[in-house]
Amino acid sequence: MELAIFVLCAYGLTQILVYSDIPLLSKIRPAKESFWGYGKVFHCPMCMGFHVGWFLMLLSPFTELFSFEVSIFNFFLLGWLSSGTSYILNMVFGDHGIQISKTETKNEN
Repeated sequence: MELAIFVLCAYGLTQILVYSDIPLLSKIRPAKESFWGYGKVFHCPMCMGFHVGWFLMLLSPFTELFSFEVSIFNFFLLGWLSSGTSYILNMVFGDHGIQISKTETKNEN
């Protein structure tokens, strides 16, 4: 259950940091081209998800929702978990609900 709560917290924070229109966040979120191209991190749910994952690991000792040992291994594992799940959830759920895209297939007769 802790892992599910962690994933949902990571997804929520990633969504807020990447897509929020809150005036404060909109003003401090750098443009994609800034920081020699590294500004893209603030516009990418996969990239930001990684950083949210290790940040939540550091918050782990201060919350009862989830508890993970603060270690270099968990730094990477929780970063990767947060990155992957934030990206997947971002691709599945959009502003208008579940995103369903139709792909065309060729009928070979």
